[in-house]
Amino acid sequence: MSADSMPPILEVKNISKTLGSKLILDDVSLSLNKGELKVLIGPSGGGKSTLLQCIHYLIPPDAGEVVLEGRPASGAGRGGLCAFRQEIGMIFQDFNLFDHLTAENNVAMALRKVKKHSKAEALERARRELARVGLADKGQLYPAQLSGGQKQRVSIARALAMDPKVMLLDEPTSALDPELIGEVLGVIAELSRSGMTMLMATHQIGFARNLTNEIIFMEAGKIAEAGPPAALLSPGSGSRTADFCAKLSELMGPGR
Repeated sequence: MSADSMPPILEVKNISKTLGSKLILDDVSLSLNKGELKVLIGPSGGGKSTLLQCIHYLIPPDAGEVVLEGRPASGAGRGGLCAFRQEIGMIFQDFNLFDHLTAENNVAMALRKVKKHSKAEALERARRELARVGLADKGQLYPAQLSGGQKQRVSIARALAMDPKVMLLDEPTSALDPELIGEVLGVIAELSRSGMTMLMATHQIGFARNLTNEIIFMEAGKIAEAGPPAALLSPGSGSRTADFCAKLSELMGPGR
């Protein structure tokens, strides 16, 4: 079977979610082929973060299903759902590191607790993943001793150590100072070039324009439009995406 005819590695089918009395996601569907990087953009409150959390089943969807390599997450039971989550890495805005653990122990913990690796095996893998994200010399430092960009790279290393089939990234640079954004985007770009499958919510339009396979514009809980950057962001396209990105550039400055 050729790569073009392979089924999607991840399928999101008609996901809906209500929180309180508000409909946050309204019949959202998308798919990811192996090795693709797709980005979610759109105004705050449009449903991007909730969609990523529903895909990871941190928040179970009210309707619809998530299918990974042909296996639906719903109905898998507690053990099956834990296994499902292990195959989908999740990167949050605020790092979610353990303050009392060094960088290498933050990465090693899940390997020991979930995958039952020995301490030596887990630390060896942790050091490899920290080196992969450019932090080979930071393994003994605690989160308080790291910059925001370094903390986010530790969280990426932690996800990579679990050998995920798909990575979900929820605005991974939004909590960073401008001068630190580039180092995190550089790691994500390298992962994309290495063939990692990723779905990323971001406002980094320059990054999305240059690297993504598809831009997915979300608004009011729906996918308003989707397509390759060349189509949605080309001058004169008249797309909702181009209009949003133009306004965003005015606020954040060119190249962002």
